[in-house]
Amino acid sequence: MNRTDTALLPALACSAAALGLAAAPLAAQAPVKTAAPGERIEVQMKTADGKDAGNVTFEQAEHGVLVIAHLKNLARGPHGFHIHETGRCAPDFKAAGSHYDPVGSEHGFDAAGGYHVGDLPNVHVGMDGTATTEFFVPQVSLSGPENDRYPYTLADADGSAIMVHASGDDYVRMESAGDRVACGVIAAPKG
Repeated sequence: MNRTDTALLPALACSAAALGLAAAPLAAQAPVKTAAPGERIEVQMKTADGKDAGNVTFEQAEHGVLVIAHLKNLARGPHGFHIHETGRCAPDFKAAGSHYDPVGSEHGFDAAGGYHVGDLPNVHVGMDGTATTEFFVPQVSLSGPENDRYPYTLADADGSAIMVHASGDDYVRMESAGDRVACGVIAAPKG
């Protein structure tokens, strides 16, 4: 198996998990020291106009991170939900950069070459403007060394953010999710 094939294994494992399928074991490689299971980060979400948009908890597990979102003050319907590459939301949500993508892949679960590590399932907001969801992201860790190997740390040099978009992600085109409507810093930039 070459380096490119190995880099795609975490994406394939997450795709299988997202579909409720048993994921194949990852290729053998030396383990990378990451956060201890049980470590938690609670992120406060804010809308573009500064309203409280709820919170998202990231909890380290043995083989990835459990994400639990309790969102509010959002428009009804599906919303794209992504981890972004930079731990900044201000002065505008563009400061968060693009989707978290340490492996240089395409956007979307339907991308032929695999998807961004930061691509997450849509969240669906009800009539009351709230949504609660949880899912597992096996490719990431809350802490650990910054490297080009699985799992990828969300606490790298420039940190990371979590973003809610105006529309649902079609899992093919990054622009399909539309404007950025709520943001929270997962890990602030170092230094």
